[in-house]
Amino acid sequence: MIDVCLLGTGGMMPLPYRALTSLMLRYNGSSILVDCGEATQISVRRRGWSFNPIDVILITHFHADHISGLPGMLLAMGNADRTEPVTIVGPQGIEHVVRSLLVIAPRLPFELKFIELDKSKEEEILELVGLRVKAFKVNHNMLCYGYAFELDRAGKFDAEAAKSLGLPVQYWSKLQNGETVEFEGKEFTSDMVMGPARKGLKITYTTDTRPTDKIVEEATGADIFICEGMYGDGDAESEEKARDKKHMTMQEAAEIAVKAQPKEMWLTHYSPSMIKPEQYADAIKAIFPRTIVSKDRRMTELKFEEK
Repeated sequence: MIDVCLLGTGGMMPLPYRALTSLMLRYNGSSILVDCGEATQISVRRRGWSFNPIDVILITHFHADHISGLPGMLLAMGNADRTEPVTIVGPQGIEHVVRSLLVIAPRLPFELKFIELDKSKEEEILELVGLRVKAFKVNHNMLCYGYAFELDRAGKFDAEAAKSLGLPVQYWSKLQNGETVEFEGKEFTSDMVMGPARKGLKITYTTDTRPTDKIVEEATGADIFICEGMYGDGDAESEEKARDKKHMTMQEAAEIAVKAQPKEMWLTHYSPSMIKPEQYADAIKAIFPRTIVSKDRRMTELKFEEK
């Protein structure tokens, strides 16, 4: 089970009614925060979630609306009695940028660890708090990454197959966990008692980018595809702005979703000039019906499919 909360849906600057785009995932007692613009901690408080379990912070890129809230967030975590190390992941230069920001928050009660993504690679895969996380390059006016989160699900345990092997019950759990077992001179592997892998869970998050084939690839099979919809009009002027500033219109996001076919697409990262993003919902759903024009602190709980 993964809790998913889109803490804010705004781009460029926080507004009285719209926080900056940020995502929080909760899994197995840990939290992952993706991007941290100014005042992100206010949305965490309004959601009623805690700062203490944030073990990992992922940064997409170094524009202020995605990272300038980090000093305040780290201080809030310290005030929540956080003492365990925190891992921060981001583009090349992430440690230098964060250390510079922390001039105003020099004393934290926990260690910061950094994972700097290799800019020579189009994608990197990390294992973080039990999730497989893929960082992949997108197309913005500076180095920027999207992130895909996956939780695998093993196949179903076949008790009858285990019995037929003559293996005592006390060894079954090891096979279920993927271990190899030796008993009476024989070797037993998990594939002897486990069915084929079942569908897991996947969340894909992209903001500040033009449409790319890579985004389509990473959004394919996602339970939730979170994508920027900076402009909603879909007219020539909005398309020109999106191209010039390396952003995306809602229509372009929907066209990606048509190709990728996620279970749902959540739009986010709206322009400050867009007062009511929901006014475009009907037009966007006509392209991709499973679109949600998100509001701040939209949340869901993802669970494995039952069969």
